[in-house]
Amino acid sequence: MKPLAILVLAGLCGFAMSDGALAGQSNTGCGLGSIIFQGQEGLLSQTLAATFNGIWGNQTIGITFGTSNCEKATSFTANEKINRFVYDNMDNLAMDISKGSGEYLTTLAVLMDTPVEQRAALYHTLQANFSLIYPSPDVTHLDVLSNIEKVLHQSS
Repeated sequence: MKPLAILVLAGLCGFAMSDGALAGQSNTGCGLGSIIFQGQEGLLSQTLAATFNGIWGNQTIGITFGTSNCEKATSFTANEKINRFVYDNMDNLAMDISKGSGEYLTTLAVLMDTPVEQRAALYHTLQANFSLIYPSPDVTHLDVLSNIEKVLHQSS
């Protein structure tokens, strides 16, 4: 019975490592594991890639800097740090945008990766479009982020 069990186990491992096991499926996310096991869609390969990413913690760095097959957030609402900051500081940020300066506005610029030499223009653009960014007292943080994104795309 042992030779049959070994043969079945070997067959399952071979199938799991083959490209046909879960063809077209990649569940590993981004990180060095996804680079090392790129193109290998078998169950074992995906498991090893995901485990490697988790053990080394390289997905966080990759997402932050857009490396290791990771992409930086392209939308403000997709950027969790910006999303959380605006959610937590809606009123203070509104006051800073309305006056065109302040620590909350500076923090937003930093989170948006705005170079120091471009911040004055950013502050001016946001201040000039305050009524579009905060159109009503009951605007949500997601609306504010979306409105900022629209204003910045229109001004560029």
